Amino acid sequence: MPKLVKEQQKSAYADLKGNFGWTGVMQTPKVEKVVISVGTGSTKDKNKIKLIEGRLATITGQKPAYRITKKAIATYKTRVGDKVGYQVTLRGKRAEDFLNRLLHVALPRTKDFKGIPGNSIDDMGNYTLGIKEHTVFPETADEELKDVFGMAITVVTTAKTKDEAKAYLTHLGFPFKK
Repeated sequence: MPKLVKEQQKSAYADLKGNFGWTGVMQTPKVEKVVISVGTGSTKDKNKIKLIEGRLATITGQKPAYRITKKAIATYKTRVGDKVGYQVTLRGKRAEDFLNRLLHVALPRTKDFKGIPGNSIDDMGNYTLGIKEHTVFPETADEELKDVFGMAITVVTTAKTKDEAKAYLTHLGFPFKK
């Protein structure tokens, strides 16, 4: 059975302190939060928007907050205040549970899975992963495949550098491509 994120967090200091010269346990990076974002675009179809909101709530276990446009852009046919997406911020136990499901259930279910790209870590130690189909999560019904949407998952850590973040996330069990 794969190790859970919480168990891996406990052993992170002992395993990584030699690589980065940490002198105390509090220097070990931690997962602060997980942010899941879904763009609905400038669609006017209320049923599709409700479907996306409901499925995102089912996947994350928390009601998503909608995001609105700040500027009107004629090319995209948006006006100020239009709903263009949903976002969920998970912290604590919910973030751990979501990461466990992502790493041990959802990612292995993706088609032709060979690992996730490791170059999406920013300078502040945050990792962003894009998923093309929400149906990889077991909470969604596979019968209704007509409205498939993608999502961006950002794991915000307290790591100071890219190298710390990559080593920490690898220790947690993120399957980066070699």
